[in-house]
Amino acid sequence: MKILNYPHPSLRYPAVPVTKIDERLRTYAKEMIELMYAHKGLGLAAPQVGVPFQLLVLNLSGDPQNRDAAQVWLNPVILDKKGTVEDEEGCLSFPGLYQKVRRAKTVQVQAYDINGVAKEITASDLASRAWQHEIDHLLGVLFIDKMGPVGKLASRTMLKDFERDYAKAQEKGEIPPDAEIEQELAALAATA
Repeated sequence: MKILNYPHPSLRYPAVPVTKIDERLRTYAKEMIELMYAHKGLGLAAPQVGVPFQLLVLNLSGDPQNRDAAQVWLNPVILDKKGTVEDEEGCLSFPGLYQKVRRAKTVQVQAYDINGVAKEITASDLASRAWQHEIDHLLGVLFIDKMGPVGKLASRTMLKDFERDYAKAQEKGEIPPDAEIEQELAALAATA
């Protein structure tokens, strides 16, 4: 399992709801937590590792030493949003790219934990931003879609570099053709 970089098709593939919690799902979650820590992230969504499931992991402490802070969430839905705040945001699928993004200051989220227990979470500030960012991933929405005109303009060169690197990797056969990836995603989604 590895973190996929933009413009990999998995990042735009809408994740399907998880319908069963089994050993495979628990293994995905454990591996995602390790990847999140290895890349110094606060969160990671399953589509970022090529798994089209509504599964995300968070460690809002941002401290890999604080392993107890890691959380696994399934099928999250934002129930309510309050206020707005603009702040710098990055993404593990866009290494090195940071831009200001406007998000709700506070969100109320409903999600299931890894044991299938429904919870309601109210999150503000950084936690709110992380929830919104990861839930967007599950919908195939990326933080570059949320940037303002100035951020989009400032990011253009870097995005073209990501696209060029991806195309080169496909030419070398390191990444399968997009159509093949999309077939694999659909097959995996059918097993959620």
